[in-house]
Amino acid sequence: MAQTVCVTPSATDLAHLSAIVVDRARPLKHIQRARIVLLSAERLSVLDVAHQAGVSRPAVWRWQQRYAEAGVEGLLRDKTRPPGKPPHSTDTVAEVLALTCSEPPGEVTHWTGRALARAVGISLRSVQRIWDAHRLQPHRVRSFKRSNDPAFAEKVEDIVGLYMDPPRHAVVLSLDEKSQIQALERTRPSRPVTPGRPETQTHDYIRHGTTTLFAALDVLEGTVIGRCMQRHRHDEVLRFLNTIEAAVPAGKLIHVILDNDATHKHPRVQAWLARHPRWIFHFTPTSASWMKRSRASSPP
Repeated sequence: MAQTVCVTPSATDLAHLSAIVVDRARPLKHIQRARIVLLSAERLSVLDVAHQAGVSRPAVWRWQQRYAEAGVEGLLRDKTRPPGKPPHSTDTVAEVLALTCSEPPGEVTHWTGRALARAVGISLRSVQRIWDAHRLQPHRVRSFKRSNDPAFAEKVEDIVGLYMDPPRHAVVLSLDEKSQIQALERTRPSRPVTPGRPETQTHDYIRHGTTTLFAALDVLEGTVIGRCMQRHRHDEVLRFLNTIEAAVPAGKLIHVILDNDATHKHPRVQAWLARHPRWIFHFTPTSASWMKRSRASSPP
């Protein structure tokens, strides 16, 4: 592109362009284009116009040409861009969706964007756009577990009721255990944070066996009663219940939400409950331990 027009604005156009340049409410691109035409009318070279307007020489030529063709109004509107590549046909989109929701060939576990693009004969970006439009994420896998507990609804209502509206003069605890926690010790003490260096620790460690964390979350207060023990049996459950019994003030009922682990239903545990009438166990439905709020069995 080179300069092919001579800019000679009329008095009316000069006044209009000058008003645009000083109008602070105007978009910057309009002010810049008007300044290009005004500077060009002063018979400055293209290089000087570009330098003073802060644009490139092709930009000067472009807006000189646009003014010559459409006047001031041509400077205030942008030409529409030509349409790009037309979207893929409905059949192509349907093929992408069908393949994505089907088993991939060979020994691969799921469709990748590049593999699907090769199979359909379109670009990778086209596959990604179709996936985004239909909210498909073939690389992700979620697990699920359906509870077959015949009293599922009743147990859910009972436990959710305790969470949403805890009874007065009572403590609601969500109890859980985390077993097989490795008790590790670094071979050297860790070094604290210093300016320009994070906390450092050795990569090797010493094993001290395993431990089991017993935790009970007070749903209303947000406090936790916790204790670590070497094993996970009904004996340890009884010891932890005695710890809670000593920590909760006398005169308060204790509602405990816990899962269906065998240690919670051991005959000795049931006998302990019979001797402590203020304790009430609320078991979660089968395969629904997610209803516990403590979730000590899930590492952070």
